[in-house]
Amino acid sequence: MVQLFGRAMTRREVAETSGMLSQYAGVRLMTLGDGLERGIRMLEFRTGTGLRFTVLVDRALDIADCEHKGRAVGWHSPAGFRNAFLHEYEGEGGLAWLRSFSGLIVTCGLDHTLFMDDDDAGHYVYGPREKISSSLHGRIGTIPARLTGYGERWDGDRCFLWCEGVVQQSTVFGEDLHLIRRIEAEVGSDEIHLHDRVVNHGFYRTPHMLVYHINVGHPVVAEGSRYLAPVKDVVWAAHAGDAYRKQGVGYRTLPAPQRDFHEQVWQHDIAADGNGAVPVALVNDALGFGVQVETRKNQFPCQFEWQNLQAGQYALGIEPSTNHVLGKPFAKDRGELIWLEHGEERRYDTVFSILDSTDAIAAAEARITGLAQQPEADFPEPSGNFPPIGGREAGA
Repeated sequence: MVQLFGRAMTRREVAETSGMLSQYAGVRLMTLGDGLERGIRMLEFRTGTGLRFTVLVDRALDIADCEHKGRAVGWHSPAGFRNAFLHEYEGEGGLAWLRSFSGLIVTCGLDHTLFMDDDDAGHYVYGPREKISSSLHGRIGTIPARLTGYGERWDGDRCFLWCEGVVQQSTVFGEDLHLIRRIEAEVGSDEIHLHDRVVNHGFYRTPHMLVYHINVGHPVVAEGSRYLAPVKDVVWAAHAGDAYRKQGVGYRTLPAPQRDFHEQVWQHDIAADGNGAVPVALVNDALGFGVQVETRKNQFPCQFEWQNLQAGQYALGIEPSTNHVLGKPFAKDRGELIWLEHGEERRYDTVFSILDSTDAIAAAEARITGLAQQPEADFPEPSGNFPPIGGREAGA
């Protein structure tokens, strides 16, 4: 049944009350027409509950806007939703990615994540290419997708909105990785389901890394908002040492927007439930409003927390990752880098849930704390204990 307007409705009843489902919910394709966004194809989803989000077809099918009953969830940075054709991948010493960084989710990968790196290119067997120079967070987030379909799918009296496409990160004498992305949202629900497959379409043995940079903004992010996660251990903090308490912001509770704030990044070792699911939430108790992100431990064994609390850029990032925060060299040294042979793939399944009441927040918190009780200290001493990541060979 479709849950709309406080009642359960059959498919027939939905049809009886409107000429088209789009009166209540739907997904439609449009093209942005002005400024840096000009020319971007965008899919708008509405589930009928007040959940609205947009998918940028020409930016890797990433989710840009996200709001619930008019309240923003996704972050809009000063960079805006820049057309991918304006992006300069090698610009600013590899930091030009920041000029295309905005939205609820920015996908990072597919063969590199985190900071800039020069990697040996011998596996591509091409003499003139001695190294692979990767910029911040890789190439995938600014590559346009080939949209293979979108629309409404009825399953009995349930209706699902969906889109699917292929994003190709490919070159001659190098990687040929395809991201096949499907996004679904059930009419009458407050959830977004993201399903990704990364496939090696080429015939070179190719490295693979993936991070979702999930960026939550105001009013979910506000003074007093809380980060909730089943943290077993605080592994690493970018600002640990003499500067650990310098800015006065710990990992658990957020302040109001700050002046001259330097980003803070933490890696947490996170517990999973009996089915391998990992729930992490950000909640604003004063509003009774929040968002939960659920990933799978066997797909994303690592979890980062990104704090950008600078005035005018105010956001918190929930970042599931295939690898530890120290990047590709660290992964290679430990034998933890994923290598894909031709036709082999990795799958990733993520659920975004809106928490629209104090009861929903309480239920999410009870579930999370039931898996692991996060440290009560705002500045727990990082252990430096990076848990081994197994199953990294191709096809594992």
